[in-house]
Amino acid sequence: MTHKLLHLTFCTALATAALFATGLALAEQPESLWVYVGTYTGGESKGIYLCRLDLATGRLTGPELAAEVASPSFLALHPTGKFLYAVGETGAGSVAGAVHAFAIESEAGQLSHLNTQPSGGAGPCHLVVDAAGRNVLVANYGGGSVAVLPIGDDGRLAEPSCVVQHEGSSVNPQRQEAPHAHSINLDPANRFAFAADLGLDQVLVYRFDAHAGTLVPNDPAFAKVAPGAGPRHFAFHPAGTWAYVINELANTVTAFSYDAQHGVLKEIQTISTLPADFKEPSYTAEVVVHPSGKFLYGSNRGHDSLAIFSIDGHSGKLKLVGHEPTGGKTPRNFAAEPTGKYVLTANQASDSVFVFEVDMHTGKLKRVGEGLKVPTPVCLRFLAPKR
Repeated sequence: MTHKLLHLTFCTALATAALFATGLALAEQPESLWVYVGTYTGGESKGIYLCRLDLATGRLTGPELAAEVASPSFLALHPTGKFLYAVGETGAGSVAGAVHAFAIESEAGQLSHLNTQPSGGAGPCHLVVDAAGRNVLVANYGGGSVAVLPIGDDGRLAEPSCVVQHEGSSVNPQRQEAPHAHSINLDPANRFAFAADLGLDQVLVYRFDAHAGTLVPNDPAFAKVAPGAGPRHFAFHPAGTWAYVINELANTVTAFSYDAQHGVLKEIQTISTLPADFKEPSYTAEVVVHPSGKFLYGSNRGHDSLAIFSIDGHSGKLKLVGHEPTGGKTPRNFAAEPTGKYVLTANQASDSVFVFEVDMHTGKLKRVGEGLKVPTPVCLRFLAPKR
């Protein structure tokens, strides 16, 4: 078997595994998906909202209030599909924010609050559930720390089993005067955690123990990006051989090769997310690799677009395909649903969520319908309804 065929087989296996993990096995794809929307409260929003996406038509309906909670700005689903976790983006100084645990009602998708624990730092803004479903990992932007919260068999959270405080600063005195952990992610093997810290211009790397609920600095302990770039969110390629970080302040994406055995990132490319002739203020937010592994998308807040890139299947490098307006203002978050047919954008400043159909050959996007009004949307997560 050739190297190319081995690579393709590995990618296919990973993509199939991802579909099974979200209840979307190829033989029994659902007709629709639940879409959970995290928001900022304080205006019209009251918490987490629930919409429904028709996979045949791309029609989005709702929203309904699924749970009333303060500023659940980022969400993560348990691999069983039984529980949902949300940051409470609150707290300042030495006052920690919160992480909320919810049970998912199997018939209608509504959420029942289980418990709340401190996040280990102020201003939690991102979280993930590890692949074994044992822990929530959270990044605290305001506190500049990352933490691990164990999950009980009933979905409830324990207090943090590990909190790691970042130290240092970088070149931008307004935004990088201190550490600001903006996201935390795990590699496909569930062995290493990656924290993009906007304040340090680093992606910090930790050895992760799911059984003990601990994070230990790797060797090397981080990968650098350009001074002042401001790394924000991070995504792996389905093959597990490349990873990408989107840099908020520089409006760029940095591509890395990944040594899965040692948890080491090595920069291979940095590319702009903006058109060359665009000179107005803009800041990136989210980065998503399409489930096929062929495309990468990044959101521009200011240009109010998704930058579309093709991914070279041999090198992992990016090539700009174009830009697609997101249908509203300030696309803080967007997501590709697991089948890869649609991408949904959450436009924070215009209270709207839009659906786009993906051209599977080029990665280009075509808007479906007129969008849905959702108050201050900032995170989108998909779940297949139980049958």
